[in-house]
Amino acid sequence: MPRYIRPRHPGATIFFTVALAQRGSHLLVAEVERLRQAVRDTRAERPFGIEAWVVLPDHLHCIWRMPEEDADYATRWRLIKARFSRGIQAGPRRPSHVARGERALWQQRFWKHHIDDEADLAAHLRYCWFNPVSTGWWSGLRTGRSLRSNARSADRNGHGQTVIR
Repeated sequence: MPRYIRPRHPGATIFFTVALAQRGSHLLVAEVERLRQAVRDTRAERPFGIEAWVVLPDHLHCIWRMPEEDADYATRWRLIKARFSRGIQAGPRRPSHVARGERALWQQRFWKHHIDDEADLAAHLRYCWFNPVSTGWWSGLRTGRSLRSNARSADRNGHGQTVIR
């Protein structure tokens, strides 16, 4: 089994893409409240900041800000995935899933990118905004303001929070 070496940067801001094992499923949107509760429970136990989060039917994208003294995002994802998966019928399981006690709902790994600077953060915030549109899951805002102008005006306020105007 490969051993992945993950960078350890306490306080880092990290962009993630996490996908279900069965692409084309609608499980994440069908069970979005279960996902929200799994995130709430995990944040109560192991805090982290959420800069952005978008849930699509079979995958999600999010940007986390880790606590200054902590870099353990892998444990947080393990907890979120496990909490979400409880009570949901297991997917098709291979012997490796059975050996690890996995329900085979999630892809085993996730994609991550440590944010380098404010421009990189703005680019990944825009990605979170536009991905539902580019994948055909959302046709835009009903308020008359364009998604493009909202994403372009993303900036940081004096309290370390991202503001989307």
